Amino acid sequence: MISTKSVKPALELTYVKLMMDVIGRGLVMASQVDDEIQQEVSKFPVGFCLSMSVFPDGPAFIAKVTEQHQLELVQHATKKPDLTIKFKHLHHAFLVFSFQESTAQSFANDRMIADGDVSNAIRLVRCLNKMESLILPKQIAELAVKQYPEQLSLKEKLNGAKNIYLKIAQSYLKGNA
Repeated sequence: MISTKSVKPALELTYVKLMMDVIGRGLVMASQVDDEIQQEVSKFPVGFCLSMSVFPDGPAFIAKVTEQHQLELVQHATKKPDLTIKFKHLHHAFLVFSFQESTAQSFANDRMIADGDVSNAIRLVRCLNKMESLILPKQIAELAVKQYPEQLSLKEKLNGAKNIYLKIAQSYLKGNA
């Protein structure tokens, strides 16, 4: 866990940019390899566009649902996203991405806003929680998610993390997601 007292705003920005990119790519890759996330994403209509960003023009990612019912990152939305999750301040995003506050706690503390259908926001948070549970060490994941999945076996965690991290690494090598 990173202490917020010792981090300068420029470093917060750099860290949040990196984490926003990793979270966006991780979510895309998890939608390709994890059955639970695939089920959640399949409930979004094809072409559904979602974004996560920091207000007003901070780090962000935009993803849309493909014909294969998987997520893909896009550079620019061709329409207003169907769901936008926005952190109200860079520091609020830093708290979440440095695992000092869970996504659910951030919503409860009114540090984030969701613009779109609430059921879609809940579905996205479930996807984020599952992805974080897979790719993060258990002790850190327990800080990041409201409730760590009890049924997540070590084998499933390691296989899921391996597959997601491999695909994330490949996306960086190819220069896309």
